[in-house]
Amino acid sequence: MTADRDGGQERRALIVGASRGLGLGIVARLLERDWHVTATVRRPSAALTDVAARAARLRIVTDLDIDDDAAVAALWSSLKAEAPFDMVFVVAGVATQAGTPAGQMPRDVAGRVFQTNAISPIRFAETFRKRVAPGGLIVLMTSKLGSVSLNQGGGWSSYRASKAALNTLARSFAGQYATADWGVVLMHPGWVRTDLGGRRATLDVETSVRGMVAVLEGRLDQGPKDGCAFLDYQGQTVPW
Repeated sequence: MTADRDGGQERRALIVGASRGLGLGIVARLLERDWHVTATVRRPSAALTDVAARAARLRIVTDLDIDDDAAVAALWSSLKAEAPFDMVFVVAGVATQAGTPAGQMPRDVAGRVFQTNAISPIRFAETFRKRVAPGGLIVLMTSKLGSVSLNQGGGWSSYRASKAALNTLARSFAGQYATADWGVVLMHPGWVRTDLGGRRATLDVETSVRGMVAVLEGRLDQGPKDGCAFLDYQGQTVPW
């Protein structure tokens, strides 16, 4: 945290993938909660620009593709002289051809899903781990669909597997840095009405976002926890 003009403490967040849906909602909620937010997008977002017009504490970084190592490195370089972040939240993800069984998907499509949903978030966390403030959090957006024990009916098999891979990699990452002074959270947002979740989903963006931010702020207030937590937007632990 950094000191504000009145001597209090202000929290700083880096939100990766904020052009729409949950990423956009998280940015808006954090700003309501008086955070300073740096939000990244692959291409300009009219919705995010509209939020920025009403929020002095928001900075937008464009042309950031989480699968582009050079772009991620350039972002790190541009931020290295600034105060660290209390929270780095990687929201970006894809559900390309999610309805196609994994055994029937083109190999290149399946590979891109795993790159974006599992490998790239961990590579981003590895790059930015030294930009997390003591007591801060690295948060990775996952899904209950990535729970192996809860997978009874199948469906969305490539997406499920990519999130299960992310969960495993995140636990390995947390174990690798077990002595770090920051924590790792895998966050399930619920089934939310977004482009990915679809119109039949049970939650609106605002309900999910308010819950996630409340859970994460509570965790920050408590200080970092050992290991890697798999939580939903209500703060409940999701089975692995």
